[in-house]
Amino acid sequence: MSRSHRIWFPGAMYHITNRGNRRSSIFYDDFDREAYLELLEETRFKFPFYLHTYCLMTNHIHLQLETIHHHPKDIMKMLNSRYAMYFNKRHHFVGHVFQGRYGAELIDTSDYLLDVSRYIHMNPVEAKMVKFPKDYRWSSYMAYISDFQNPHITTTKILSHFLKPKQENYRKFVEGTET
Repeated sequence: MSRSHRIWFPGAMYHITNRGNRRSSIFYDDFDREAYLELLEETRFKFPFYLHTYCLMTNHIHLQLETIHHHPKDIMKMLNSRYAMYFNKRHHFVGHVFQGRYGAELIDTSDYLLDVSRYIHMNPVEAKMVKFPKDYRWSSYMAYISDFQNPHITTTKILSHFLKPKQENYRKFVEGTET
């Protein structure tokens, strides 16, 4: 039985997840994470898209991605295959790096757009890796709450949902300190 086709149209936005095979690590160190982000940019050059948020955990990734003219299957096929080749070569492995097909939840409302953003940025806190999301280096959070420029993402769409001061109000939204 074949898999069902994913809904796609130009401008579709997704919460994309991918986990290491058998839940094993897909990033052993910062060098692996840097390589992943470099491959993400190479993929974006070939298949342009907007990345709104991301978080690179130890054994899985989260991407909040908006397509332009390409189906996410093309984007993720290039990114996953290139990263798997890099990872296996660097660590002298063979076989699958990722567990099955990547997850792609269609984001179809503004509320869900914001909820996914918060979920992605709070992931390291929920995993008890850090106490505050700003302390986790491998997510897009600092670009949302400070003047830090992250070349991988665009913050405009998500921050447009917040009143001024946008960055502070976004921080309160994510960290649950809204009044």
